[in-house]
Amino acid sequence: MSAPGPTSAEPTLPELPEVETVMRALAARLTGRRFVRVEQRRADLRFPLPDGLPGRLEGRTLRHFGRRAKYIQAHLDDGRSLLLHLGMSGRLLLDGESRGPHEHLTFTFDDGSVLRFVDPRRFGMLDLAATDTVDGHRWLAHLGHEPLGNAFSGPALLAGLEGRRTPVKVALMDQRLVVGVGNIYASESLHRAGIAPWRLALSIGPEAADRLVAAIRDVLTDAIDAGGSSLRDYVQSNGELGNFQNAFRVYDRAGRPCGGCGRPIERIVQTGRATYFCGHCQR
Repeated sequence: MSAPGPTSAEPTLPELPEVETVMRALAARLTGRRFVRVEQRRADLRFPLPDGLPGRLEGRTLRHFGRRAKYIQAHLDDGRSLLLHLGMSGRLLLDGESRGPHEHLTFTFDDGSVLRFVDPRRFGMLDLAATDTVDGHRWLAHLGHEPLGNAFSGPALLAGLEGRRTPVKVALMDQRLVVGVGNIYASESLHRAGIAPWRLALSIGPEAADRLVAAIRDVLTDAIDAGGSSLRDYVQSNGELGNFQNAFRVYDRAGRPCGGCGRPIERIVQTGRATYFCGHCQR
């Protein structure tokens, strides 16, 4: 079932650990800081930016930060929140030099800190919404369980997989079921849980669902601790690379030995995305 070929050129989007890492860095540096200058260099990214954005932010103070799925939430002192999504190539970089024509937004704060939104492909997103209704925002309202939240459990996953005739790996990447588990972490979690990625979602039983939830939590926690995975565009807010790619057990390792049994890792394509697995350890 394996398919040869390099994978480093395959598109990889920032997933939950990368977004969580950036959010935590922003929270540590910018909580309590006041916007003194906002420079906007274009009218849109993936979607149009809010009208009058600089004037609506300048003078406002950042009260606290959060994350929903792959969206960073920056809550302001006027009852509104910024929603930020990195898209495919977006970066939120603290301080450093200007990043040229791809630096579309620059935020300067009262302590001299500078946050730069750099996005060569312009698939990033930014919007302003009322904080008390932000969960119902059109970008968030349809989203499923947070994989590190208390509501995500074996029974919850089992209920979401019931009746689905899609492969379990594809189901895990459905943001309506569970958020932030993209291509990398779905492959890694299924390997840790010993579940083959082509198994139909409806074939997963209670014991396997419990194993899979535990594996997802462990993989995401390990990745956050490592600062995320850097394969192409992603860097942390200080410009440094994440390190979890050095701990991959299967992702991007086709032909290399499985750490569990020593047999070669295999690669298939599911819904246009590469999937990596061990045909011996995963059933």
